[in-house]
Amino acid sequence: MHEPYAPHESYIAPARRRSMLPLVILGLAGIELFHRVSYDLLDVLLREDAPEALDAFYLGATPLSLAAQLFSFVFLAMGVLLVARLIHHRGLASLTGPWGKLVSQFRAVFVPLLILLLALEFLPPWWSLSTVAEVRNLTSWTAFLPIACLAVFVQIGAEELMYRGYLQQQLAALFPHPAAWLILTNMVFGLAHWNVAAGGAASFQYALWAFFMGLCASDLTARSGTLGPAIAFHLANNLFAFLLYGEVGGYSSGFALFLFPSGSMGGAFEDQGVSSYLSWQLLAELIILLLMWLAARIGLKR
Repeated sequence: MHEPYAPHESYIAPARRRSMLPLVILGLAGIELFHRVSYDLLDVLLREDAPEALDAFYLGATPLSLAAQLFSFVFLAMGVLLVARLIHHRGLASLTGPWGKLVSQFRAVFVPLLILLLALEFLPPWWSLSTVAEVRNLTSWTAFLPIACLAVFVQIGAEELMYRGYLQQQLAALFPHPAAWLILTNMVFGLAHWNVAAGGAASFQYALWAFFMGLCASDLTARSGTLGPAIAFHLANNLFAFLLYGEVGGYSSGFALFLFPSGSMGGAFEDQGVSSYLSWQLLAELIILLLMWLAARIGLKR
């Protein structure tokens, strides 16, 4: 056993009782089926009764539509809990780790991450307010903030329950070497973030970034024995992604305080710089992930 990962042993213990590979594959298929059917039903209902709301839901360019989009991740969480119960005879606590420990570890990691991300906002390259197309009303933005934060929490909580909870545990019960479950879990996580519409190079870079993001979260889970640090890591990242910057009328821009002109933020992951599938922007984003992981490690050791 890799000594820093000793807490992982007790964390994955519930998964050992029913850890056959066919069951894991069946479980993943069941979760995906439940998730897809839920969205299809929602799609049919909205298309029949409010087709304009359906387009707004998938775009997420307004606060209410983005909140609805993120709250819909509850379907993913329900699918995970259903599969864990029916196939593996496991409950919620077996996927998250002890709740008391989870909460304390969440707090220990979340605060340093917020401080780091806030500090990074004051480092170059700086942007000018003159490049901003719109700044949302601060009073309205602040008033909606609790709902926005809760919606983001539902989204990342469902993903962590799925990938670092269910999948990582079940794979670790099958493959004891850390490299196996770290890589396999986050290959699936990365592929889940592949965006066909974005084009090959941009999709590859986003999926690669997601793989390393998931790798950090998986490592923190193994070091802590709960989902607390991974939830804190994922939540801090997504709060900054959703709450600060977006494009006017852009995808998932509903919570953003600062809105830039349409199409002006498309360079985050695209074919420029090092090669057609790598960019300096991607390298910068990976360095930020590394800094976040180090800050989370420091928080866990306090």
